[in-house]
Amino acid sequence: MPKTVTVIGAGLAGSEAAWQLAERGVPVILIDMKPDRKTPAHVSPLFAELVCSNSFRGDRLENAPGLLKQELREAGSLIMVSADKARVPAGGALAVDRDLFSGFITNALMNHPLITVESRLVTDFPKEPFIIATGPLTERPLADKIREKAGTLHFFDAAAPIVTRESIDESIVFRASRYGRGDDYLNCPMDEAEYNAFIDALLEAECAPVHAFEEGRLFEGCMPIESIARRGRMAAAFGPMKPVGLKDPRTGREPFAVVQLRQDDAQGSLFNLVGFQTRLKFPEQKRVFGLIPGLKDAEFMRYGVMHRNTFIQSPGFLNSDYSVIDHPFQFFAGQMTGVEGYVESTASGLTAGVSMAAKITGLPELNWPENTALAALGRHVSTPNRHFQPMNINFGILPPLQNRVRGKQNRYAHISQRALNELKDFILNRPDLFKEDTWN
Repeated sequence: MPKTVTVIGAGLAGSEAAWQLAERGVPVILIDMKPDRKTPAHVSPLFAELVCSNSFRGDRLENAPGLLKQELREAGSLIMVSADKARVPAGGALAVDRDLFSGFITNALMNHPLITVESRLVTDFPKEPFIIATGPLTERPLADKIREKAGTLHFFDAAAPIVTRESIDESIVFRASRYGRGDDYLNCPMDEAEYNAFIDALLEAECAPVHAFEEGRLFEGCMPIESIARRGRMAAAFGPMKPVGLKDPRTGREPFAVVQLRQDDAQGSLFNLVGFQTRLKFPEQKRVFGLIPGLKDAEFMRYGVMHRNTFIQSPGFLNSDYSVIDHPFQFFAGQMTGVEGYVESTASGLTAGVSMAAKITGLPELNWPENTALAALGRHVSTPNRHFQPMNINFGILPPLQNRVRGKQNRYAHISQRALNELKDFILNRPDLFKEDTWN
């Protein structure tokens, strides 16, 4: 029987790592401080809680998140199976019912015969072998231990508000996805005067204080709407409020600006404001966002919040499989390693789990094919970089095609197909690590 691996943290990365280990016959002790204790960003007692958006972003192979999700499916990801089962309408994106998603993962882990779950706060590194996946809000004193060992940096992240469907004025909003790709979004159209009034109110609104907040340390992918507005009056109209690809059925024309709402639960009773991460005070959110056409009487089930995210200086500390350099049985995984996003965190957990399983059982090490998104993320966290920052998966960190392909979307599709072909061959040639029909 292989040694038992301790996995600390049952978020996306820790849950995925624990599952991958157990599925390869390695006993796991999965430790999480829930349900007795939660960070300020958490509300659910379930594992793999989605704190910010309920969207896993684009699901087409012409975009990098779509490629990474498909690679994870091919590799037998618990998180991706759960996301597909809990899917809600979101056009070309993959969005989920939060509770169904986390419930499926929690049940799978709690009922696995090789996984023992412990609920407690961890204050120090456990004995090897271990995987630390405690997330960007890791509490002291473990956070201090990590800082001493790896060096710690930080940035600020934000979540968008959620409103009830019944409180939305559907005589104003209209259903549509951009460019006629279905009708999965509710759209709040604005004319120029409404947009300017909204921007004026947004710029004047009072923000909640954030300890040690610095505008320059915001993560670009979760930029608060008020920070976007401060970049210029039209910045929001060219960002999360862009109207392109949409027509207001009342006028037959493209609106001046649009606020999109995406379904947040399976019943379609909750919708979140897409791209509206914010640090406005709660009363200000109700006042300012009430100026959005269709949301005058909106009932807020969750206001937007802002919190600090912490990540380690991974280059020079971690290998591409997320193991600590010179310590092959110590791993870190998740957002704290410098991968940003749900899917990216999942990918780091899967890689860490499979890599640890290979080392524990004496198998050849895991080396993803060079042209895959999984390999690209590993290179990002392990390649020396003075200005290391968290990063979402993107085609810019994958190797270019050898032959020129015209058209960006066509080129991206070729990059994705190349990656998936290589990954499928790799998995077929590693039956010691991957088995067919994991979920059948």
